Amino acid sequence: MTILACTCNRTQPIDEAALARALGEPVALHHALCRREAAAFQRAARDDAPLTVACTQEQRLFAELAEATEGVPPADVRPIRFVNVRETGGWSRDARHATPKMAALLAAARLPDPEPVPTVRYDSGRARLLVIGPLEAAQGLAERLADVWQVTLLGTGGALAQAHRFPVLAGRVMGLTGWLGAFTLRWVDDNPIALDLCTRCNACVAACPDGAIGLDYQVDLNACRAHRDCVRVCEAPGAIDFAREAEPQQAEFDAVLDLRPAPAFTQHAPPQGYVHLPPGLDAEARLARLWVLRELVGTFDKPRFFRYQQRLCAHARNEKVGCQACVEVCSASAIRSDAERQRIVIEPHLCVGCGACSTVCPSGALTFAYPDPAHQGRALKTLLATHRAAGGRDAALLLHSQGAGQRLLEDWGRAARLDTGVHGVPARVIPWALWHTASTGLELWLAAIAWGASQVWLLLTDEEAPQYAEALRAQMAVAQAILHGLGYRGEHLRLLQARDARDLAALDAEVRSLAPAQGVAQPATFAALADKRATLELALEHLIAHAPVRPADGVVALPAAGAPLGTLQVNPDACTLCMSCVGACPAGALQDNPAAPQLRFIEKNCVQCGLCARTCPEKAITLQPRLWLDARRREPRVLHEQPPFHCVRCGKPFGTLKGVETMLARLSAHPMFQGAAAERLRMCGDCRVIDLHTSSHEVRITDL
Repeated sequence: MTILACTCNRTQPIDEAALARALGEPVALHHALCRREAAAFQRAARDDAPLTVACTQEQRLFAELAEATEGVPPADVRPIRFVNVRETGGWSRDARHATPKMAALLAAARLPDPEPVPTVRYDSGRARLLVIGPLEAAQGLAERLADVWQVTLLGTGGALAQAHRFPVLAGRVMGLTGWLGAFTLRWVDDNPIALDLCTRCNACVAACPDGAIGLDYQVDLNACRAHRDCVRVCEAPGAIDFAREAEPQQAEFDAVLDLRPAPAFTQHAPPQGYVHLPPGLDAEARLARLWVLRELVGTFDKPRFFRYQQRLCAHARNEKVGCQACVEVCSASAIRSDAERQRIVIEPHLCVGCGACSTVCPSGALTFAYPDPAHQGRALKTLLATHRAAGGRDAALLLHSQGAGQRLLEDWGRAARLDTGVHGVPARVIPWALWHTASTGLELWLAAIAWGASQVWLLLTDEEAPQYAEALRAQMAVAQAILHGLGYRGEHLRLLQARDARDLAALDAEVRSLAPAQGVAQPATFAALADKRATLELALEHLIAHAPVRPADGVVALPAAGAPLGTLQVNPDACTLCMSCVGACPAGALQDNPAAPQLRFIEKNCVQCGLCARTCPEKAITLQPRLWLDARRREPRVLHEQPPFHCVRCGKPFGTLKGVETMLARLSAHPMFQGAAAERLRMCGDCRVIDLHTSSHEVRITDL
């Protein structure tokens, strides 16, 4: 391993000896690696040993330099890792104490890349673009995009150009669905003028005495008084036909440019290939969106960001809907309910990879796949272990997105360098970029505390959907309740929000005001697993074992919103032990006992989805979110039991006393269950058949 660090013209202090001791690898310190000392980079790049460069500003320059240097292994054979230690620590008021953080970031950079996952393909090679909006604006943009796209216009008023430059559609839009390469437009052509036949001679416009025809060559039927002068002057056969029936139409497009004030898609993350340019959008934003649109012709692949295991899903059972946290939190409308098949359905082409669905999923049925939880956990554990080994204390993980979050971190470091009112990222704060900030949740946050973190903070920007903040706060409230219930003092989790560089001063002040929270006395050694519940159990086991205080009753109460742990309360007066709840439980938390009329419960497995309560015909079940500290939470315990009912003929036990009594009470007034038939309900299945065939009072087929 070769590590190259640069003080960037001596603007940041770097202790190369301390870094080398912490990493167990030699660290070569430079002052202008991207300029006059570039030869040192070339010499290191020629070696076969893994290479890490503590600089991200000149990553492109270094990559080009490596490609141009003879003898350097290709990037797919020996990738070069780049780590930002300048804005994240070197440009800070307490930069001289940031060596443990720098060591942690460099150590995490040496981890292997995530395992590859299946991909999702978009194919827009046919280059069919639909532009919706006022005709003047739509035609102007179509002219500028025609070199890349085959443009079709859907007018919403305005004046149509005389020349037949682009196909033009008109009518009422009934729906727009799809994604890049697969948009479907549905509309109703309910206007008397057929635009594909119209020659745009303007005779109809001039002839109409009501002024009902505009230069969009559509008839305003509310203004038309049926003079039909337009029909008489039209020389294009069939172009104007008031008897034409409104017909539903459908067409396929690869991308959509929408110029209307209200977008066709209202979710926070619209489909790939849909670009909205509302009136009043500033010039820079318009240019940026149009530039993206020009790059969308071709074939594109993206990771399939999620894994779904229906057998673990707590969404629906027996036509009852339980947990729908993923459906509610998805900002791309990529998840829908399919209760008939006891599942959710995720459209991978709409998924933007935020991971919020896996964060709020209580059972682990949805898992964020790229990178997977095991890889994310390995990175966090490496950061914390290296920081501690290098002498760091009270580490606070600052998780942020690779996009807007990373840019905000860089602005923060630059502001600390130039603005006396901004201190920069504190030495104990370890920033770590995620694909998306919402992709980690309760199990990894608590695991990080168990691995030795003092705090875990999440940085949100305008990039994230509003519902993400609500979901993350709910998850944090549950995690904080667990930690406080176990006696860990302080605020361990915080949601930090900043729009952009304008909020840096407030962000800086907020972070500086957060004192370290109490962590574990001995860091855990377990590794994060692919199974969410398994990782959560490992974290809880360690936190409970090292808890400063244990509640006297051995129970930590949890908030109702978002709690994935808890027990059930069963009303013994109402429950008949019908066991419908057992069949509805997706997690195996509720079980029957084949040997006795008992309802048993394994608290560790319960995800508090509520399917049991919704399924219970007697409404006898109530959810109770909590963390039970007793080891018996892993073992079956009896929630409710009843004496069995014994057959009145043979004495064999069948059913429960409560269940049979309830059945008899409900059927007592039914004419089919009177006399001997009512007595037969008190018999087991075998005796009912025997009694039915031996009774002299029953009518037989031979008697008819």
